[in-house]
Amino acid sequence: MTDWILEVREINTYYGPIQALKRVSMKAKPGSFVSIIGANGAGKSTFLKTTIGLVKPQSGHILLEGKDITRFSTHKVVKLGVGLVLERRQLFGPLSVLDNLMLGTYRFSRQERKSQVEMSLERVLSLFEILRERSRQKAGTLSGGEQQMLAIGRALMANPKLLLLDEPSLGLAPLFVTQIFETLKELNNQGISVVLVEQIARLALEISDHGYGLATGRIATDGPA
Repeated sequence: MTDWILEVREINTYYGPIQALKRVSMKAKPGSFVSIIGANGAGKSTFLKTTIGLVKPQSGHILLEGKDITRFSTHKVVKLGVGLVLERRQLFGPLSVLDNLMLGTYRFSRQERKSQVEMSLERVLSLFEILRERSRQKAGTLSGGEQQMLAIGRALMANPKLLLLDEPSLGLAPLFVTQIFETLKELNNQGISVVLVEQIARLALEISDHGYGLATGRIATDGPA
């Protein structure tokens, strides 16, 4: 058994001729909360996209519970228990809240759906009661904070053991930011490992076990939060 739920080893990621990540390494223990902080353009979003397979690194390795997933498709990585909440939510605005949540269950087989979907849905709606009230409302008509709750809820519908989040505070009122961060800590207390990419360093580190500072595509510093 490995000591790490996620282990990234010296990945180099490019967009054409431009190198976005330069020998980036990080580790996260099962049940831990890790934050990656840095300015715009530091490579934070690219790191998450590389981790889940949306972008392939030119070199290096990504391991999930000791299993090398570097060349796995995103679909396969999600099936292994990794969820991603994208920057700016990326919801389907014309669809209802419930429909958006149900899209998060695509990783389950037909047999698994019978037992898993209802349980996952109740878990999410209990966590975000406002989504229960607005389950038939179009996602595009929700406030920014409610949309962020929906984006997190959609990722949770797949019952992930590792949750990756890209700038969940972006564009939100302070009250919603506080509520979202409290929810993330609650999820972590329930046993979900969290890797949070965030610009608001103070808030991120307050709820984290370990932090990494990313600058111009490199890990500049890391240590206990």
